[in-house]
This record gives sequence, structure tokens and C-alpha cells, in this order.
Amino acid sequence: MKYFIFGWLLLFTACSTQEDADLEATAKKSNSEEGTQKWELVEMSGSNSSVPPSTGNNMEWQEYYLLQSDNTFTKVRERDGTTREASGTYEYVTLSDGEYLELTYPSENDLIGNCTSEPKEHLFVEPEDKLVGTWQACDGPGLVYEKVESSQGSKAS
Repeated sequence: MKYFIFGWLLLFTACSTQEDADLEATAKKSNSEEGTQKWELVEMSGSNSSVPPSTGNNMEWQEYYLLQSDNTFTKVRERDGTTREASGTYEYVTLSDGEYLELTYPSENDLIGNCTSEPKEHLFVEPEDKLVGTWQACDGPGLVYEKVESSQGSKAS
């Protein structure tokens, strides 16, 4: 009898795990079919927690990511009247502490906000359409992005 129950539990667990994986794959696929996603920098904080985060025009720079359905992205930063861009590819990855948006650039670029010399950025995916940069882990600014617009098949601006 215990083998019968164990067999059912094993089958149920395997089905649940497969259903979870299928749901996750469907969510990512529908996300990529959504068209262009625009993620805008909405909050910037420093390493000193006693200083409140800055928002809007009070931030050191304005910045956004455009994620295309073909898994390419463009990062745009405006600072002191100068606009700079960088681009590359992206994918969603699951690490030990959660889901991340992994941005891969073709080469090193000073627009990349990370703690390594790799031409990659990782943004933690939070509920409620937020991405949180990981640069703060090594004394970079804390950066929070919100999804602000989507459009089918056309570039957002």
C-alpha cells in the first residue's frame, strides 16, 4: 500500500513540476510576443541609506530599456544634455534567489551597470512590473525600473 501511495505522490509531483515549467514557458513566450516593452528608470538611490532615493528629474540621469520581441534590447541614457545608447540581447534566467533579466552587450561599455568586468547586466524581476538593478551590491547606485508602455510590433520611444 505504501508503494502505491508513494507512486501516486511521485506522479503528482512530476506533473505539478511539469505544469509549473509549462506555465513559466508560456508566460515568457507571451511576454516576448507582446511587442516592444519599455522599462523606465523611476528611482535611484546611493549606498548611504540615510539619504532618501531620488526620483524623476532629481535623478543623476534619465534612462530606459527597450526590449524587443526578438530578444534584442536598447538601453538609452540621458545625462547632462547628452543621450547615449547601447544594445545587445536579453533573456530571462532563474538564479538561486529568483528570476532575472539578463542583458548581454557585444562588448564592454560604460553604460553597463554591474559588479564585474563582463559585458552583462542582471536586473531582478519583481512583481508589479518592476526591475531592480544589482549594481548596488558593489557600491553602485540602486536603480529601480518600471514597465511604462508596450506596443505591438513597433519601437516605443
